[in-house]
Parts: sequence; structure tokens; C-alpha cells
Amino acid sequence: MPKPDSGQTSTEGHIPAADPALLTSGGPAPVAATDPAPLATTDPSPLAATDPAPLAAARRAGFLVTLVLGGLTALPPLSMDMYLPALPAVTKSLGSPAATVQLTLTACLAGMALGQLVVGPMSDRWGRRRPLLIGMIVYVAATAICALAPTAELLIGFRLLQGLAGAAGIVIARAVVRDLYDGVEMARFFSTLMLISGVAPIIAPLIGGQVLRITDWRGIFVVLTGVGIVLTLVVAKWLHETLPREKRHSGGVGGALRTMRGLLSDRVFTGYTLTGGLAFAALFAYISASPFVVQEIYGASPQTFSLLFGVNSVGLIAVGQINGKVLVGRVSLDKALGFGLGVITLAATALLLMTAGVFGKVGLLPVAAGLFVLMSAMGLAMPNTNALALMRTPHAAGSASALIGTSSFLIGAVASPLVGIAGEATAVPMAVVQLTCALASVGCFIGLCRPWQRRAEAV
Repeated sequence: MPKPDSGQTSTEGHIPAADPALLTSGGPAPVAATDPAPLATTDPSPLAATDPAPLAAARRAGFLVTLVLGGLTALPPLSMDMYLPALPAVTKSLGSPAATVQLTLTACLAGMALGQLVVGPMSDRWGRRRPLLIGMIVYVAATAICALAPTAELLIGFRLLQGLAGAAGIVIARAVVRDLYDGVEMARFFSTLMLISGVAPIIAPLIGGQVLRITDWRGIFVVLTGVGIVLTLVVAKWLHETLPREKRHSGGVGGALRTMRGLLSDRVFTGYTLTGGLAFAALFAYISASPFVVQEIYGASPQTFSLLFGVNSVGLIAVGQINGKVLVGRVSLDKALGFGLGVITLAATALLLMTAGVFGKVGLLPVAAGLFVLMSAMGLAMPNTNALALMRTPHAAGSASALIGTSSFLIGAVASPLVGIAGEATAVPMAVVQLTCALASVGCFIGLCRPWQRRAEAV
């Protein structure tokens, strides 16, 4: 495998300057050139020197693609977070214990993880568009069925199917970004996607809380079905193929497995993949446990929980934008990632001390502050781990994206039921899981990624 760019000094930027109108005209989309020489120009905007019309087309195309990819990456938090305020209500409605109802989150997450292993290699073989549209159609059908589930067991099953289908949007959105961007520009674009998709965690619990005012938890799945239909139509109209036929793989299942084995044999790629997955697990421990912690332990209403969840999401978005607009290009991606992991670990430590009663009995506000800091620091961890891992895999973006997503969702799926292992009366398991995942993430970053070693080799 050729030695990849570490992300510290890359200046490669947005590739589709050749003919940006193709992205919205239905023709094949431009992809990253194999020869980076055409990018080395002293004119930062060669189109502007000749005719402003192509530059305007480029901006329109880029804006549309950003919105479509943002919608695809927003679908998972919509599917997960809009449902969070309803967890206590589902527990009562279906007569199931909290641990069983939390498995509806685990099933959806596991489905998203396993689905990416299938869809990622499919997109490398058949292109991005066809697997994405099939996945979106199945997602809509599965979500509609969730609204009719009469038992917790059936709801778990249909949530698994929903996750399997929804995986198409997650993995292909990342692969499309890798098709179109490289270097620090890819990290910036991931931060931009975080701004768009980050709106979903803010509004999803708020919408879910308001839906519960006028109907029961089943109405939330009706709303999600409508969202899926709209997004499917948007994808069909505006997102065209970004992987040309000559760059597709034709090795079948065996070839896909060999590609993934080769990716996992890269210690640094595997390190970033595990680092991001474990950090995500700390985040998902919060997502899974916070409805019960905030509402059952601290007695807050579903609307208050939704508000706190939205505030935490604002923190994640704000830090993600600081990462993309300020830090990327000025600070190495590894340094920004390391700082984010350190803050996550400190916040998880503080949460464990507070929930364990080391500082006496604390109210909701200090715990909410700790969760805010932890979630905000994800704005440094998530986009930078994605970018650093994908920089090493321009030859198999779909398979690499699948491995990144699968590891994140599988580790998160394991963490989810652990936060409720001691019942609904204590938040200590949530804090323990968060701190364990944070420490393991730091360990993978130091032990496998070894960014200082790569910097020394580059000198």
C-alpha cells in the first residue's frame, strides 16, 4: 500500500472543477484525479478568470451535493434521536422492561453496522447511486412497519431491518465525499456535513417530544417514514453517480473480503477506525442512557430532555465548525484529534465522580454540563478520525467507509445495553461505559496510530 498523506501538510482541494455542472445534469460526476499535478496552480480560481458562469455552476452543484449528503448523514440521528423521548412511553405501552426497550436502539445500531459491510463493497462494484436508492426504499418500508409493531420483540426486529437499510445512506455519503475530496479539504467537508447533519440531533428530540404531545410513540415512526420518502426523492433527483465505471471493482464477494482484509492489515487505518469507533461508543452510551437518566433519575419532562439534548448537539456542531473553519490547515488533524480525545476522557471522568457521589448529591445541572463538554468534544474526534482513515484508502473508499461505520456502530451496539445493566435508578453505568470507551480510544490512538512516528518518518 502506498504511503498515505498524514493530513498535516496536504493542500489538495475540491476536485470537481473540470465540469461541475455534471453533478446536477445527470451525467457522471467528476472524481479525484490520479495525477495531482493539475491541482498545483497559482491561480486559486482559474474558472473565474475566464467566465463566471462555470464558477457559479460549481457553487450550485457543490451546494446541492452538500445538502443531499448532509441529509443522508442526518438520517441515522433522526432515526435514533427522535425516538429517544418516547423510550419510557414505549416501555409502558408494550409492557416491557427498560433493558428490553433499549434493545430497539441496539437493533437499529447493529443493523446500521452490518448493513454497511454489505453496501460499502456493493457501492465500489456497482457505483454509489443504485445501492443507495435501494436502501432508501427499504428504509421507508421498514420504518412504516415499525409504527405498527404490537410487541417489543417485533419492534426490535423491524428496527434491525430499518438499520440495515439506513446503512446505505451512511456509508455511501462518506464514499462520495472521498470520491470528490482529498487531504484537508476532506476534513473540512466532513465538518460541514457535521453542521448540516448536526441539526438533526437538535431538532429530532424536540420534534419527538412535540409529537408525543399530540399522539403516542407510533406517530414518531410515521414522521420518520415521511422524512425517508422526501429524502429518497431528493436523492433520486439530485445525487448522481460519482464513481466512474473504470474505477469500480469487479471481484465479487471474494474480492470485497480481500479488499477489507488488506485495509485491516494497515495498522494506522485500523487504529483510526478503532479510535473513532470507541469514541462513538462513548457518545452512544449517552444517547442510550440519557432519556432514563434525565427523565427517570432527575425527574425532567420529555420536553426538558429534548431541550438539553438539543443544547448538547449545538455544542457538537459549534466545535465541529471550529475544527473545519479554524483548526484544519493550521493545526494537524492528529493534534486536533488528540486534544478532543483528552477532553472526552476528562469529561467522562468528571461524570463518573459526580454520578458515584464523590462530590455528594449533585443535581441535573452539573451532570448536564459534563455531558455537554463530552458531546462537544466529539466535534473534534468524529470528523478527524474519518478523514485520517479515509486519506489512506483512495482505492477502496466504499469498503473503507463500511469498515469505519461498522466498527463504530457495532461497538456502540455493545455499549448500549451496558448502560442499563444496573437498572434505571443510577447513572453510574453510563459514566463507567463512557470512561472505559474514552480510555480505550486514547489507547488505540497512541498504540496504533502513532502520529509522532509518521511525522518523524516524513522528515
